[in-house]
Amino acid sequence: MAPTDKPPTQPMPINCKLLLIGNSSVGKSSLLLRFSDEQWLPEDESSATIGVDFRVHKMNVKGKKVKLSIWDTAGQERFRTITSSYYRGAQGIILVYDVSNKESFDALPRWYSELETYVSPSVVKIVVGNKVDKEFSRQVPTASGAAFAERMDSLFIEASAKTAVGVREAFQEVVEKILDTPELWAPAGPVSKQALSGGGPGPSGMPGSVDLSDTQTVDGGGCSC
Repeated sequence: MAPTDKPPTQPMPINCKLLLIGNSSVGKSSLLLRFSDEQWLPEDESSATIGVDFRVHKMNVKGKKVKLSIWDTAGQERFRTITSSYYRGAQGIILVYDVSNKESFDALPRWYSELETYVSPSVVKIVVGNKVDKEFSRQVPTASGAAFAERMDSLFIEASAKTAVGVREAFQEVVEKILDTPELWAPAGPVSKQALSGGGPGPSGMPGSVDLSDTQTVDGGGCSC
């Protein structure tokens, strides 16, 4: 009896951990909800993130399968000691400000100072000016956001969680840059059985990266942090 052909082994997805940071009420959770579920909640129907929420999202980028674990952090000061540990293992940081709130933009240097403490310089960063649908009340010009991001050696895009403008592009650009930086995700050596099963450092080669086999989103109740 002829041996049956085994189906080709599917390559394992690359695990990427992204972290959304920024002041409270800039729309971090709304950006995540729009990207992961293609939904948007009006501000008067949403609530602030308590601690940290995360979602899992799969996508194909540059011919590679990527599994994103996207962590949405609370912007309120009282949660800062809780969320600082979630920087560990992040390969991409999405710094969000509200184009209609200059205070949220002026706070970005403080967020960058945290990054110097908690993440490697090679981690990919993107500055996202959210709420461009509020053009009539804009307080931060596009040029100012772009110039700041350039000074900080970061990507830049403006977006609107409400209209979906620029949202997918923001996440896409971060993941593409991560894939262009193999030291952030490629294993340093042979991947152990434990890593493949989700224990220990995982295929990303970064400690703290999340390997979740379930593609369903995990809700923590946050929507408009």
